[in-house]
Parts: sequence; structure tokens; C-alpha cells
Amino acid sequence: MAARPEVSVFSAAGQASGKLALPQVFLAPIRPDVVRTVHRDMAKNRRQAQGVARRAGHQATAESWGTGRAVARIPRAGGGGTHRSGQGAYGNQCRGGHMFSPLKVFRKWHRRINRDQRRYATVSAVAASAVPALVMARGHKVDEVSELPLVVDGIDKFSKTKEAVKALAALDAEEDCQRVAATEAFRQGKGKMRNRRYTNRRGPLVVFADADGVKAFKNVPGIDTCNVDALNLLQLAPGGHVGRFVVWTKAAFEKLPAIFGGFDEKSAAKKGYNLPRPTVTISDVQRVLGSAEVKKACRDRVRSAQRFRKATNPFASKKAMNRLNPNAKVQKGQAKVKKAAKKN
Repeated sequence: MAARPEVSVFSAAGQASGKLALPQVFLAPIRPDVVRTVHRDMAKNRRQAQGVARRAGHQATAESWGTGRAVARIPRAGGGGTHRSGQGAYGNQCRGGHMFSPLKVFRKWHRRINRDQRRYATVSAVAASAVPALVMARGHKVDEVSELPLVVDGIDKFSKTKEAVKALAALDAEEDCQRVAATEAFRQGKGKMRNRRYTNRRGPLVVFADADGVKAFKNVPGIDTCNVDALNLLQLAPGGHVGRFVVWTKAAFEKLPAIFGGFDEKSAAKKGYNLPRPTVTISDVQRVLGSAEVKKACRDRVRSAQRFRKATNPFASKKAMNRLNPNAKVQKGQAKVKKAAKKN
């Protein structure tokens, strides 16, 4: 999580033009497990119901031969004089048969997601976008970017794509767009015929406070745009992986405290909502347990005066036998002498 009191605001030319207080949403706990779960269910809600034909795989006229003929009881095509006669039909293991567990339109295609979980996942994804290590781990090229979160003033006034490209170059975000353009490839499978011909990676996400300036970024490869009032987890954490490179307009960044509130302040947009608090503020548990404050609060370890010895078989351990019978060593030696005398 980013823990700076202020964030620099950059102009479209890449120069620092001011500072803003860091909203508390960037200090929220980052929970990749919650993000993955919510993303998985949200992605299912875009699906359309589909199913196979009611009689698919049952067009053949077939009947089982029953028992007693040393063949499986699968229905078999009737007739004679062709290869088809006597072949299995209908079953999912048969040529031309139905599929196993056929898709139905009344299947449960969509998922209901708990509102607080949705909000927790969105907050986590926003907080992760301010951690350079997570952004770089996701594959974004942000080595030259001055600061994360990246707040820019003036890009919401653009109306031309060339202005947007020039601003991205000045902010050192152009390298990430070039990475996306270089990864464009033909889609494998039938999606090529279904208006999904190309695939590529995800680049920066530009967040606006309103619709102004969105058109300028529309045709830049890899750039996605969204409104700060409708932040979408599918865009903030594509594939369920936190750490998207986000470019905030100044107006959108200033609206974050009102949308998400704080740890002690209620949100103005979400009724009765507070930011989730971290379970532990220091992740180094060993350091916490070894700290002077914790040791002072704990009582001293009770040392028992009674000592317990592990049970050992004396016939398998010489040491245990000598402890139980100090004369065992002498007796063993005498037995050896007697045995040697008998041989002689």
C-alpha cells in the first residue's frame, strides 16, 4: 500500500504542477484472494445463455438389442446392408450421439455477488495500483514513470488522439502502450469469425471524472477508459490479477475521498460505508512477537521443576540399561569370559 501523505500532480507536458493529499483508499488492505473470487463471479455475469438442440444426437432410429447377444446394451441403429446398421447410437460415447450432460438454457449462468465483497475487491484493486512492485509484476512497463499513483491535470480537455499520444510520451507511459501494440496476435479458435479477430495485452487505464477527454484516448492501443463513479473490477484487475497501471485525472482523483470515504469517515456516495481496516498493520509477525512491548505484556515462561525422561527400551539401548542396572556392564563382561572358557 502507498503510505505517502501527498501525491504529485503532473501537467500534460510531464512537469510537476502541484500536490494533492493521498486518499485513504490507497491505504486499504490488498486482498488478492477476494479480488480473484469476485472477479471470477463478475466475469460470469456477461455470459449469454446457450444450449444444444433438444433432440441433438437422437436423430437416428435405434433400439437396444437387450441382453444375451454378448454385446453392450447401448441402443443400436436398425436396418441392414450398410455400415451404419448395428452401430451404437444416442450415447455420448457413440459417433453422432448426444454430448454428456447437454448444455441447457436454464442452467445457472450468472452469479450473485455480495455487495460488501464487491466493494472490498474494488478497494483492494485501487490500493494495489499504487504499489510499483505489483504494477511491474503484472507486466506493465513503468520503469520511467515518475510516480504512482500517476495524477495528471489537463488531459480531460483533449479532443484529438495525437494530443493523447503526446501526453503519454511526456509522462513516460508510452512504453507500456508500445508493449501492448507489439503483442497483438490472431486469436486461436472460432473467435476469429465472431468479431474477436485479434488478442493483445492490457495497457494503462485512464480514469476520468466525466466524459470529457475520453474520445481522445479511444484509439490508442491498450488504453482503457472508465469513469471514477463507476470503477469496474474487470478493468482494475484484468484476469483477477491486481496491479493495473492507472492514470488518474486530477478531477477524478479529487473525487475518491467522497466515493470511498475513509477508515473513520463515511462515504458520501455509498450509504453507511467505511473503508475496511487491515487485520494487521505490520506484516512482519516475527518482529511483532519479538518486540519489547509484546514481551513486557506477556508473563515469563513457567519452567517445570519436574523433568520427564523419554521412555527407552533398555534391551535395545546400552545407555538405558547401564542407567537402570549399573552392574549390567560387569555382568556382560563376565558372560563373555565364561563363553570363551567353554569354547577352550
